[in-house]
Amino acid sequence: MASWNQIARRIRVPTGFILAAVYLVLAHSTLRSLALGSAFVVAGLMIRGFASGHLQKNEQLATSGPYAYTRNPLYFGSLVMAVGFAIAARSVWIALLLSAIFVLIYLPVIRAEESYLAQRFPEFADYARQVPRLIPRPRSFQNDAGSFSWALYYKHREYNAVLGALAILAAVVGKMMWAH
Repeated sequence: MASWNQIARRIRVPTGFILAAVYLVLAHSTLRSLALGSAFVVAGLMIRGFASGHLQKNEQLATSGPYAYTRNPLYFGSLVMAVGFAIAARSVWIALLLSAIFVLIYLPVIRAEESYLAQRFPEFADYARQVPRLIPRPRSFQNDAGSFSWALYYKHREYNAVLGALAILAAVVGKMMWAH
């Protein structure tokens, strides 16, 4: 029988598509909420993009760039985006739903991925003692190795997050225009 961590990994992306449809139904955006929320969404996308350009999956433990401040900058960027989408929607139900998805799906996935990293990379234990799991801290982990790579950004197809966010925001704008 599959563990919840395994199930969470499998349903993470499909849940996002279902959430997008629910989001569009429940969102009650205004120009102001959309503008403020979009600022958070853009910040989250930038964090995710920067992290993706430092990540060499399964080859090397990422500790440079944003990984010097948090062990999970991709998920932190997603969390910032979720806050932005919740602000843009002006819906308590959306905020609760996004919070539940983060706790029920993303936290177990983070734990499972960190367990894998601890097994794959012996240096992970030392890194984990020095760098927080999710919320970045101002003082960075001391590692000069690694720099941002557009090739890695494209390899990980992080542009899909940008396209998805733009599609949702455009749909919200369309809903706002249709309602008026």
